[in-house]
Amino acid sequence: MPLSRLKHRLATVPGDFFNVFRYTHRALLLVWQTSRLMMLGLALATLVAGVLPAVVAWVGQLIVDGVVQAMAAWPEKATTLSSVLSPVLSLVIIEGGLIALIALAQRVLDAQQSLLRAQLGQKVNVMLLDKAGELSLSQFEDSEIYDRLTRARREASTRPLSLVTRTFSLLQNAISLASFSVLLVQFSPWALLIIVGGALPVFVSEAKFSGEAFRLFRWRSPQMREQRYLETLLAREDSIKEVKLYGLERLFLARYRAIFDNLYSEERRLTLRRTLWGFLLGLLGTLTFYAAYGWVVLETIIGALTLGQMTMYLLVFKQSQGALSASLTAVSGMFEDNLYLSNLYEFLEQPTEREAGTLTKGESPDDGIRFENVGFAYPGGEQVLDGISLHLAPGQSLALVGENGSGKTTLIKLLTRLYHPSSGRILLDGSDLRDWDTQVLRQRIGVIFQDFVRYQLSVGENLGVGDTHAFEDERRWQAAAQRGLADDFIQRLPSGYHTQLGRWFKDGQELSGGQWQKIALSRAWMRESADILVLDEPTAAMDAAAEAAVFNRFRDHSRHQTSILISHRFSTVRSADVIVVMARGRIIERGSHSELMADGGRYAELFELQAAGYR
Repeated sequence: MPLSRLKHRLATVPGDFFNVFRYTHRALLLVWQTSRLMMLGLALATLVAGVLPAVVAWVGQLIVDGVVQAMAAWPEKATTLSSVLSPVLSLVIIEGGLIALIALAQRVLDAQQSLLRAQLGQKVNVMLLDKAGELSLSQFEDSEIYDRLTRARREASTRPLSLVTRTFSLLQNAISLASFSVLLVQFSPWALLIIVGGALPVFVSEAKFSGEAFRLFRWRSPQMREQRYLETLLAREDSIKEVKLYGLERLFLARYRAIFDNLYSEERRLTLRRTLWGFLLGLLGTLTFYAAYGWVVLETIIGALTLGQMTMYLLVFKQSQGALSASLTAVSGMFEDNLYLSNLYEFLEQPTEREAGTLTKGESPDDGIRFENVGFAYPGGEQVLDGISLHLAPGQSLALVGENGSGKTTLIKLLTRLYHPSSGRILLDGSDLRDWDTQVLRQRIGVIFQDFVRYQLSVGENLGVGDTHAFEDERRWQAAAQRGLADDFIQRLPSGYHTQLGRWFKDGQELSGGQWQKIALSRAWMRESADILVLDEPTAAMDAAAEAAVFNRFRDHSRHQTSILISHRFSTVRSADVIVVMARGRIIERGSHSELMADGGRYAELFELQAAGYR
């Protein structure tokens, strides 16, 4: 996205202070759904922690006044020491009990927040992953949507609980303020205005800088994603060999540092401004407290207040200022949390292409696969496929030939409904592909893509992912591996089908490129119910003997299945019933091997060119 457009979007970030709090109730509901018992426990502990400080201050006044009275009564007016000390000691015990209750309430709050943090983090991460699973492949390939996912994941596990914690902190301090206000109004209503006047400037400053910090966070999301990508290149075993071979460490590390320096300079300026203004405005709060301090002392000197009342009001002034400051800090933090939660809900509310199909069988089971004037273009991008019309009867074999980028793999992604056509339609058994139930459709297709995933799982699980209904079925693993010619080398691995693959986890075994391709081929054979088999460059990493064996096995086992093969090796495609030659997203030739050779067109030219290398 162009920087000017990005900055324009940032200018539209919810800036209205009260409007931005619209996510608070959603966060509270999220916590309620996570654990109702702990939510109620938080509310009760918050109430106790909010009310008791004012009660402690009032009991403190009674203790001081009681001590003063006892000093005046002893020894002249009292007969026994116990009669003088007993009321005061009772109040001390009561205050000690109240302090213990406050400590207990705070401990309960901390414990429940810690437990909720773990539960809520898990719940939100599952929500994000569940939503990611609903996105189409084209949405995953949209950089703007991917940035939304990145922003949401970065703060998702902490912000909802932070918002709820601050909400309860606000309630706790609001309760405390209400309790303190009852005492302060007895001194003077002006005392409340002094406290508010001292705390308000810091609050306004923090709210302003929270908004700026959030806008900076959104602006730098693409650069941060690039930084993480560079980290991956420099720290992953599947990329480090090429990085080392080409000496890319210094280049990538220099770019990594340059991105950090750029981001850090922006953050440094914001942090310094925030710190300076926070300090200067914070001095106002300190000045107001000492003004109130002097006022109370003066009232005590002239006899308007007792010594106990002076002690109480000084404590109440200090705690009121702390409670108000904490309340405004909580509001400012809630403002910031709401801003970051907008990232979470912006992603969770991202429209997805709902799969509405319900068909489990087509209108004409003997019709096979039809592409009718199919076109495809990425949103805002160039045309990838244009005017593709093709019919493949059940049991027929099709080979797709063409240069890289001619649209062969895109055609397969349309058939598997990873993409939807921009124009035209695709029919399976006489029914539009959009009308088919997605799971039923994909169960009918066994696919190996050229960029297949090398799962850091056991060998058997690497096969089992081909059919989740048989994910742990060892008999099916072995049957699929035998068809994919992987069983021989799997049996030689340390733990056979239970050998951990990859280097990410303990005792992991790495395979050669050809062995990984056999694993991927076997994965496609796991779908025993599949009547359509698609192989996209399935033997690129294999030697000639292994390749020949694979295709002989493929032909033997796919005689009654519709098969589609993409390959640059003409020795493997010549036996297909239909060969289609593609160029720049169009079909330029079609026919059998003999027909295309007789035509002397592009296919014949490429075949002779490749055959010449073996003469």
